[in-house]
Amino acid sequence: MKLNCVVVDDSSIQRMIIAKLVNNHTGLNLVGDFSNAIEAKGCMSVNDVDLIFLDIEMPVISGFDFLDGLKIKPQIIFITSKAEYAMKAFDYDATDYLQKPIALDRFNSSVKRAMDMHLLKLDTKEEEGDHIFIKSNLKKLKIFTSKIKWIEAFGDYVRVVTEDDSNLVLSTMKSFESELSNKKFVRVHKSYIINIDKVERFNSKFAEIGLTKIPLSRNKKEDLVKALSVS
Repeated sequence: MKLNCVVVDDSSIQRMIIAKLVNNHTGLNLVGDFSNAIEAKGCMSVNDVDLIFLDIEMPVISGFDFLDGLKIKPQIIFITSKAEYAMKAFDYDATDYLQKPIALDRFNSSVKRAMDMHLLKLDTKEEEGDHIFIKSNLKKLKIFTSKIKWIEAFGDYVRVVTEDDSNLVLSTMKSFESELSNKKFVRVHKSYIINIDKVERFNSKFAEIGLTKIPLSRNKKEDLVKALSVS
């Protein structure tokens, strides 16, 4: 197992040092190293990243501001020359906090912690399955995404239809869409998001899930075809 990593540090010398440590570690794969948060975010939008080695004090966008802008946060190992950020760093659920200059044994210890946490997360995910929490009728419900059949716009609410039941949630379709995997869920209409694993057949106008026909927008049909072809 290798963790996909990115290094974000505005110092070219420090980036080179950290990148070398990453490349020499058998459990890490360097996806890229970047001098600023904007470039790193662009890389992460098209690559799966498990771990970020992140400097805190950077021009324009600090390490903390960078994390605030991420919807999905990988593990973080902060790397900085100052100790005073340590408390704030752990408010961001940091895996570790390394001070420059970085000793090899300390780096290896930090990576081991990240790998152990990654394995624990994988074990938990297999045990529980992917899930989200929704609030319906003043109750917080745990919904396994594999059981969701479709999500439907319903006025100011969305209706979440699963294999077991359906629930109304005060939310927008856009907000709900951001919580679901784009590999399994596709927005096929302004009012519908469907789980492609539940689609039994489709034509130019509808996708069929059980006895229900879900309308397909003309400009969304290609998204469904593409998703089904790689699922």
